[in-house]
Amino acid sequence: MQATAEIQAAGSPRRSQKHQMLKDKQVKDLIVDKRRLVEVPYTATLADTINTLMANKVVAVPVAAPPGHWIGAGGSMILEADKQTGAVRKHYIGMVTMLDILAHIAGNGCGDDDDDAHLTKKMMVPISSIIGHCLESLSLWTLSPNTSIVDCMEIFSKGIHRAMVPVNGRSENVVGVELTESASCYRMLTQMDLLRFLNDQQELKAIMSHKVSDKQLQAITDTVFGVTNKAKVIDVIKCMRTASLNAVPIVESSNEITEDHTQLVNGKKRKIVGTFSATDLRGCPVSKMQPLLNLEVLDFLKMLSNTGMRSSWREQVTCHPESSLGEVVEKVVSDNVHRVWVVDEQGLLEGSCIPK
Repeated sequence: MQATAEIQAAGSPRRSQKHQMLKDKQVKDLIVDKRRLVEVPYTATLADTINTLMANKVVAVPVAAPPGHWIGAGGSMILEADKQTGAVRKHYIGMVTMLDILAHIAGNGCGDDDDDAHLTKKMMVPISSIIGHCLESLSLWTLSPNTSIVDCMEIFSKGIHRAMVPVNGRSENVVGVELTESASCYRMLTQMDLLRFLNDQQELKAIMSHKVSDKQLQAITDTVFGVTNKAKVIDVIKCMRTASLNAVPIVESSNEITEDHTQLVNGKKRKIVGTFSATDLRGCPVSKMQPLLNLEVLDFLKMLSNTGMRSSWREQVTCHPESSLGEVVEKVVSDNVHRVWVVDEQGLLEGSCIPK
């Protein structure tokens, strides 16, 4: 959410000494309990990568390749080297997200009932071939462990959703994001990790008490596009690919005969009945994916819920314009979602709150 400037101002010693903590705390304090980096080799297939995402409950993985043969995403040069000898073992060439995978699956020739062979072929491509399908994976960043929480907030507010943090890295005295790094190992830091940290800080209660409708926060995105409950999964995926959306609200279809269920619709002032996210596809077994792509989107979510691969298809994570920023952050953290839909008293969509 775009409350970064407000929190940064509050974190300045000139405004309040009690927020000095945000400057004293560093990124390395947030990765103490983080597990080893989950990654895939450049030779892994798309199916292998989906299985890795599913097994580790993550939505993105860096792709590792032998050094000296690749140009990293965005011109990056992020290396893993032996701690003792300094010999380079790996070159991380990019980050693959679920949105990249959606974009690949939604390409030409997928979704027909007789197209099992085509989808199987798509699932067997090397993961290195789909890096950069979407904007986010066109770059790969590292974040110095010495970066302050305030600076980290500013970086993540500019559209960077995750960064690799070097452990025993070469650039120990550098602060901020880098495209070049060599370290013996890395940890992944995400926007969600930062939100969890901020949610636990009592010092931020005054800021967190602000309403999300407060114009100073700029927390609500008024424009919201969705899909109807009659849309097929494959059409939803194609819409998300075209608009580079990680998630869309599912709204009740209107009685208008002319409504196109294969396209995005204006969700404003419409009844929300569900949410489809790129991560929902992660929970779909690769072997069963083809026939499921032709289900209506709510039927697909019900199937995931009935098989235990999704907690519930009925409950929507929503808030009201009068909700506090703290309430919204708590919902994001506790429900492990990346957006909260803003609805009015009748449950009609007004917009969304999305961490940025």
